[in-house]
Amino acid sequence: MYIFLFVVIVALFLAMLFVNLYFRAKVLRAYRVLVQTDVDFTAAQILNRQRMEEEVVPAYPQQAQAIRDFGNYLRRSIRMATVLLLLITCFGALLMWYRN
Repeated sequence: MYIFLFVVIVALFLAMLFVNLYFRAKVLRAYRVLVQTDVDFTAAQILNRQRMEEEVVPAYPQQAQAIRDFGNYLRRSIRMATVLLLLITCFGALLMWYRN
């Protein structure tokens, strides 16, 4: 059981690393487009889909898709990292429990 839990934790850690790198590349690519076109927004606007659609997208209609992509990638990466971190923590607790 100890080896199984250890392998699961390592696999989840590698998955979290891959997800982080994948979404970091996507987020940075979308962010570069927004910076080059001088799109201005706050973190609260991007993380809240409703505020983004009401405040940021109407101000920059030419960059609407890039704004939506950036917000979606950012929210999705945070959500996936949170779930993976929670799973790693739970399996780590089980590993500590079964270690003895």
